[in-house]
Amino acid sequence: MVDNCFYLRLLVSLHRFMADYSHIGTISVRIDDFTPCLKSASTGELVDTEVIRIRRKSFLSSYNIRNGWYTNWASLVDNAEIYALVVKGTVDIQGLVALQRDPDAKAVYIQWMCTAPWNNKEKTETPRYEGVGGHLFAISGSISEEAGFDGYVFGFASNKEVLAHYIEKLGAIHIGILHPYQFAIEADAMKKILETYTFEQTDEEV
Repeated sequence: MVDNCFYLRLLVSLHRFMADYSHIGTISVRIDDFTPCLKSASTGELVDTEVIRIRRKSFLSSYNIRNGWYTNWASLVDNAEIYALVVKGTVDIQGLVALQRDPDAKAVYIQWMCTAPWNNKEKTETPRYEGVGGHLFAISGSISEEAGFDGYVFGFASNKEVLAHYIEKLGAIHIGILHPYQFAIEADAMKKILETYTFEQTDEEV
């Protein structure tokens, strides 16, 4: 059951979306494995990860719909914080997430989230790494905590099946205020997610 105070805060925050629907993105990332690190799909080897923030549109220019990244990520830089999950010590991006801090809702809005095409089971039968999706949600929760929002996040699932998947795997709750598949992850559920995933939050930016 949704926290009543959180529900009311979400209602207050709706003015942002009513004014500009371009901020709305839908999420279809699957939670394929709960691993503290990324796991090689071919060998089972665990690989340490880092999180870097991406600010430069030029860097993101090739991360677009045409190349299998579901949206044109360079276009999101102006109104969202873009974070990349990378293999530690590299800029080998395994997933991207676009986040907006919503002070009215006291939560982080997950605008977009996407695994790299080579990790996406909808695009390849032989993914390189498992565990990307869960890491991206954990990154979102970490930024929420950093903002003083206690790990609260919300977003819009792409369909009913994905919504049910998040409820089952992540402990998400169905909100459905602005979108039929709007969901949220509250503090207790996010705490469990953050306890599962380990990644190094770096100060590195590109």
